[in-house]
Amino acid sequence: MSVGRASLCAALLMLAQCEETTSTAQGSAAVRERSQAITGSTSLVGPGSAPSTTLPPRVKSARKLCLDGPERRHPEGRIEVVSAIGAATLPTPIAFGAGKWLWLNLWAAWCGPCKEEMPRLMSWRRALEKDGVRVTLAFVSLDDDEREMRRFLSSQPETGVRATYWLREGKREDWLTPLGLTVAPRLPVHALVSPRGDVACVIDGALEEADFPQFKALFKPAG
Repeated sequence: MSVGRASLCAALLMLAQCEETTSTAQGSAAVRERSQAITGSTSLVGPGSAPSTTLPPRVKSARKLCLDGPERRHPEGRIEVVSAIGAATLPTPIAFGAGKWLWLNLWAAWCGPCKEEMPRLMSWRRALEKDGVRVTLAFVSLDDDEREMRRFLSSQPETGVRATYWLREGKREDWLTPLGLTVAPRLPVHALVSPRGDVACVIDGALEEADFPQFKALFKPAG
């Protein structure tokens, strides 16, 4: 090989190695830049602090309490009373349209939400009366097991529910049908009967603290 050709080959080899080195360096720089960009985007969150993913609190909208449906009538069927030993008995029959609001609470001893809301209901009744609303709160059990119901009543403190009205299985249709309910409704259920005997509202489900303003507004003065 001539000296000229050898020199040319050597120059071409050096140029190829230089281009490879430059390409590798550029690739490494690009990787470093991407790595720095990712690190930079996450480094805004300091050590030990959580990412800023907290959403604003949800505002619970007020539910509509009263069920829609056909006109309802107050019940007229017979009803029993069950009381714990030493508890005051309840008047029978239940007086509808006696110049006073009647608040019926349908419950059962096997119903967890029913038992949970009882102290709240009694507190609301006292608050209503303090505001001048004359109202009677009447608990009406739909228990099938009388022993379970009696055990619950006996376990209650003196200020709790120790007496209840009771609709036996097989004797509920005359009482529940006028309210627009089936003989086996989902419990709890509330029914408000006006001082004139009109069913003003039927509520499906337990009442919560947030429901009180809307519930209180249902007790309109008798015209």
